[in-house]
Amino acid sequence: MLGILEAVMKILRATRMERCIGCYSCSLACARLLHQSLSWHRSGIRIRSAGGLSTGFEAQVCLGCDPAPCAHACPTEAFRQRKGGGVRVKRSVCIRCGECSRACPVNAIYMDAETGLPVVCIHCGRCTAFCPHECLEMIESAAGEDDDR
Repeated sequence: MLGILEAVMKILRATRMERCIGCYSCSLACARLLHQSLSWHRSGIRIRSAGGLSTGFEAQVCLGCDPAPCAHACPTEAFRQRKGGGVRVKRSVCIRCGECSRACPVNAIYMDAETGLPVVCIHCGRCTAFCPHECLEMIESAAGEDDDR
């Protein structure tokens, strides 16, 4: 049993994408709740066609790498490794160089065309409540449970 001060780290996973109807509710929720924007271009989760309407949809989202190549590539440490996988982003330190985006093995870091700042899933889980078909879920991270980073 976990103590009061211990927390189980969770990461976002698109576990049931066969249910996805491509409504973009998750993307818009992320953009609105985290980035105060009404554009899915400012969302940490991107939904796209898997090749046409008959083939369904895919979610392009941070995999929660541990260690995270994007954090290693960041010259200013604006991207920092998050316990359990993924990263924390300190936008005020970012120099907008795009090294994080180039280092991401799944192309899940998007550079905002207007601000030049990176947009990435931070595994907060806010998007999950907005998916009408429960395609997304927060799962316990296998990595980092005993990690003190």
